[in-house]
Amino acid sequence: MTELVRLIREGASVDAIGDYLNALPSMRREEEVTTLRRGEQAELFDIAADAAPIRLGHFVPEAAPPLRPVHHAGRNTIATLAHFQRFQKRFARPTEGADRLIGYNASNAWFIKPGYFVAYETDGRDEWERRGGVVVDYHQIPGGDVPRGWPDVVPNSQGLQRLVYLNTRDFMRRVSTHVSIGRASREDAKGDLLLDYWFTLCRRERDSSTENE
Repeated sequence: MTELVRLIREGASVDAIGDYLNALPSMRREEEVTTLRRGEQAELFDIAADAAPIRLGHFVPEAAPPLRPVHHAGRNTIATLAHFQRFQKRFARPTEGADRLIGYNASNAWFIKPGYFVAYETDGRDEWERRGGVVVDYHQIPGGDVPRGWPDVVPNSQGLQRLVYLNTRDFMRRVSTHVSIGRASREDAKGDLLLDYWFTLCRRERDSSTENE
């Protein structure tokens, strides 16, 4: 059992968990965060409700220039092989519009790509604010330039990716300086309903502008 798992199972505060993660070397932090399983991620999402609202600057530091990619290593809880649960969310600041980020999912499930999105803060939407401070919205896709090397932008209604991303959103909460936790929702005739799918993200500190994993 890792120390992170122990803290979660013992119901530690989000501040205590954040302090622990902030003190770890970057690779160890990423390893611990991306080995959390379904139950642990669900508990962590609930614990993170007590954190300050997450902001866009968590995903792309404010000093980063437009179209400079920032990679977040992740693990989701979709019922599949562990290899296919590993992925990256890749974010960038667009050339226009300081109130949003653009991005896509780089997945080991190569047959389901690319899952483009627009991310923005949930301020002013009471129900969404309670879910998380930032929403990753797959109803929207980038309308302008994307970073060099990113795949072609396609709507989430196209191809096999529609089974994962169509009509969905991810609501994000802050855990530590580098780590966030998300929960998915899907919109249908009954409204935008939370799903029992969670995922962790850990922002990589190294330069992502030339990283193509």
